[in-house]
Amino acid sequence: MFAAANSRRVASVALRQSRAVARRFLSDGKTKVETTAKEAATKAEPVAKKVEEEAAKPGIWHSAEFWGGMGALAGWGMSGAAIYDAAQQGPEVISMTMTPVLIVYSTLFARWAWVVKPRNLLLMGCHVTNVAAQLNQLRRALEHKSATGQQKQVDDLRDKTMVGGAVLAGSLLAGPHVRQMLTKANLGVVTTVAAADAGPFTVHFWAPMSKWLISGASFLELDRPTDKISLPQYTALTLTGFFFSRYSLLVIPINYTLCSVNVALFGSSAWHLGRKIKADYID
Repeated sequence: MFAAANSRRVASVALRQSRAVARRFLSDGKTKVETTAKEAATKAEPVAKKVEEEAAKPGIWHSAEFWGGMGALAGWGMSGAAIYDAAQQGPEVISMTMTPVLIVYSTLFARWAWVVKPRNLLLMGCHVTNVAAQLNQLRRALEHKSATGQQKQVDDLRDKTMVGGAVLAGSLLAGPHVRQMLTKANLGVVTTVAAADAGPFTVHFWAPMSKWLISGASFLELDRPTDKISLPQYTALTLTGFFFSRYSLLVIPINYTLCSVNVALFGSSAWHLGRKIKADYID
């Protein structure tokens, strides 16, 4: 009987100790997560302060509104180029590589223009318009290819669109949960990146990545025949790359990825633009 009572006391003490350890572990984990979040916020403060100091400086060079406005006007030029091409040029000149990329790009940047600080409604409007214009261009190209016996290209694009849509839907559904899990996991750099304002779980990251697709499409088509290069479109892309290279350093959160991709976009688009001008007006 004494042995049984002693066993119960030992079991009770062990249970209390395990509960205490569990509470302490959970408390430490919560503290670590809070500490990580505070560290991320602390690291973000100097960047935000730097951007605010830049914006407070006099002159056009430090004005996010000026560079954002000029970038938006260049973006409107891209939308206008698509509308102009639809009215003046045949569907055979429409790039089946560039057009879908521009649709994704403008969809993401319409969202980015809404959430970035300062908010850029002019830029958002131009990208919404560009989505509609590029969808019309894609429709014209698909109808042309179907009518001229190029159905295989139409089927390939349909299959790629279905796969891309499935991946996008899965990412949108799972993204917030994965970010929350990584933020709470206290994994050092991984947690810091996941919690970052311009990290891979935000549109501040994916909008510039979509622009890398445009630059990549341009680089893949460096030898594109000049008769299939749209002069208005590549003029707009070149100007967009130029203006956004500066604008990306004046917004909150500051976006170095956006800056680098616009430098690349300016270079690749200027290359095509130069070839087009040379072929049409110089040679």
